This record gives sequence, C-alpha cells and structure tokens, in this order.
Amino acid sequence: MVTATSAGGTTATVEAANAEAFARLDAADPWVVDVVPARNAIPGYADNLVLTSGAPMEWQDYVGGQREALIGGALFEGLARTRAEAIAGFESGAIRIGACHDFGAVGSLAGIYTASMPVFVVENRTHGNIGFCNFYEGKEPRRLNYGCYDEGVHERLVHVNTVLAPVVGEAIRRSGGVSLKPLIARALRMGDEVHSRNAAASLLFNREILPATLDMVRDGFPGVREAMVHLAENDYFFLRLSMAAAKASADAMVVPGSTLVSAMAFSCRGFAIKLAGLGDRWFEGPPPVHEGKLFAGHAEDEITWMGGESPITETIGLGGLAQACALTLQEYQGGSPEIMIERNRQMYEITHGENAVYRIPLFGFRGTPTAIDARKVLRTGITPVMDVGLAGRDGGQIGAGIIRAPLECFEMAMAAFTAGDTTG
Repeated sequence: MVTATSAGGTTATVEAANAEAFARLDAADPWVVDVVPARNAIPGYADNLVLTSGAPMEWQDYVGGQREALIGGALFEGLARTRAEAIAGFESGAIRIGACHDFGAVGSLAGIYTASMPVFVVENRTHGNIGFCNFYEGKEPRRLNYGCYDEGVHERLVHVNTVLAPVVGEAIRRSGGVSLKPLIARALRMGDEVHSRNAAASLLFNREILPATLDMVRDGFPGVREAMVHLAENDYFFLRLSMAAAKASADAMVVPGSTLVSAMAFSCRGFAIKLAGLGDRWFEGPPPVHEGKLFAGHAEDEITWMGGESPITETIGLGGLAQACALTLQEYQGGSPEIMIERNRQMYEITHGENAVYRIPLFGFRGTPTAIDARKVLRTGITPVMDVGLAGRDGGQIGAGIIRAPLECFEMAMAAFTAGDTTG
C-alpha cells in the first residue's frame, strides 16, 4: 500500500487523485456516432497495419491462435497472398503490428483490426475523447478473433464490411448517434452484465435504430433486411459497443498520482494492467487464472490464451463487476447464483466507489463496484473477476467462464508507482 513517504505521493494526494479519476469515469457520456473503416476513423492508421490485443510485443513473441489471427488478418486485407508471404511480411516489417490500445481501440480475444474493417466510433461527450471497436463476426465458433481464418471466416468478414456495417453506420448517423450509457443501465436491469451477456442490450440498441432503418427501407437503402436479421440473431452484437463505450470512458481516467486501474488486457504471453496515474505503461504478469464451462466435446487441456481486451468492461464496473445482474450466465459459463453473487460482493472491497448510473437490482439497486484500486487488491489479496469466452488451441471458441487477473500485475504496478517510476 502507498505510504505517506512513498515517491508515488502521500496517502492524501493519492486519495485526491483517485477521487478525481473516479469522478471522470463516473461522468463519462459515451455515444456511438458513426461506423467507418479503420483507415478512415483511427488517427495514424496505415494500410499495412494489423492491430491485435494486449501489451505491445514483437512478431516473434506472438504464438498459437494470436499468431494465426494476425496471419489471417494480413490475408484478409490482401497484404499477402499466402501464409508464407504473410509471415515474411511480419518478419521484415512490411506488414506492421500494433497494439489496439495504442490506437484508442479495443479488441475481443485476438482483437484483429485491418485497414478496411469497419469500426464503431464512440465519443465521450463529457471529455471529448474517442474509443473504437470493430464488429462482431457472428455466432459461428470459428472466427478470426478466435484464431481462425478459412473461406467461411473470409465470407463472414466480407459480409460485415459490405452489408452489415454500411446499414448500421447509416442508421446511427440518421439517428444522430445513440447514447450508450442509459441503454447499458437499462440492460443491467434486464439481465445483462454487457460482457458475456448482451441479449437485452442488443435488443435495446436495435430498437434505438429501428426508426432510421424503416426510413432506409423506404428510401431503398440496400441490405437493410439482411443486416437487421443478423442483429436480431446475434445476442453478442452489442458487446463491441459496450467495449468501445468502456474504452472511451476509461481513457478519461488518466490522472497523475492515481492508483486506479485504467485498462486490463491479455495476449498469448500474459495479462497486463495500466494505472490511471502511470499513463500508457503496461504492467504484465502471467496468464489469468480461469474456471469455466466447456462446450460439448472439448477438454480442459485445449484451453489456450490468444489475447483479449473485453475486460475493459470490468475496468468501468461492468461484466464480472455486474455479474449479479446476469445470474442466467451460470448456464453458459458454469458456477451457481450463490457463487456469482459472492464474487460480485467481493469486488466492492477492491474498488474506489459505486457507479452512479450502472446499478444492480439484486443489491437494492446499489451502484456497481467501479474503478479497481491496485492498493486495495494488494491489501486484500482479492483480484478482479472477468467474464470471458474461452478459446481452443486449434482455434475457435470452446467454452466460457471467468478469469481472475494475476496478482503479479498489481505488485509490479504498485512497486513502480511507489518508486515514482513512470518510464516504460
């Protein structure tokens, strides 16, 4: 725990910084305002750039499904004609790799972005910053973000680019943008936690854009029916919106002297966190601890790590920190109502405060535990819980469950904070 003599600041100054960082997070007002290709939306996005999840790494450090996803992204974008050409391109630097968070973006699982892929543009209207997230590919277990690239994956990605994204983007623009915070708050009251369960939020979003899509049908805009059927059939569609909203909210937290967590992510190598008081520096530990429920025909030894930045939802008090809103998740990811409720109650012990808008009906509409404090994690030994999908070593989703961040990340972060070390 930070002491009055630590280089990171006195206890009083840390508390003041944490109060400010929490207030900025709590006041965030994310609106989805557009859908455009990554090259047109994300500042500095080059045509030969492929983004992926987790703290930045060199090409040779990417292994398993995350490496395969990067190769698949290069092939999809036409940066290489063959797998061998893609590998050579990454090795030479002709094809660049970037970390999603460095570009204001977040990625699900392997988190692959390429220049032509459409992204949600989410503006935090309180603070003016913007977060990005790409589209959900669909409910087929074999997806690019799960380390798969084949003809079926290619066709689904083309469908997103040419049918789904143009319709959704036009509907958002015609609607004048969609305010996401009240929509998320209502979804929590309807049984979502907007990480592993997004059924209510997806329906609520569809309702928000319905008037615009009806007008688009009248005007002869192509692909509306096909796109709306896709949205209606995919309960996880909203996850990418909740991630972009969380990124736009969390990026406003950066306050010198704060020990609150402003980002959590993992790669094939390990789990990492950022502190609001230490800017863009990542503190990386081993892979997360997990428990979950596997789909039929799969075994525990198949589980692999290939990245993931959806824990940005937990960073702002959603997902695992709102798990008591979504007790039906036990059927999907295992556990029991009692365990889920107890996990959620634990999170109040390691967070700075309670969210003013996101509330848990089961707890008497108490605000969700929000803004993880690294000091409290070390003091209690309780680590953040996150709801996630589980990837298999041969690609694809093989189950779902919860993970807990490794304690080592918080130990390293607080050691640097206490020493006043803000260097990378």
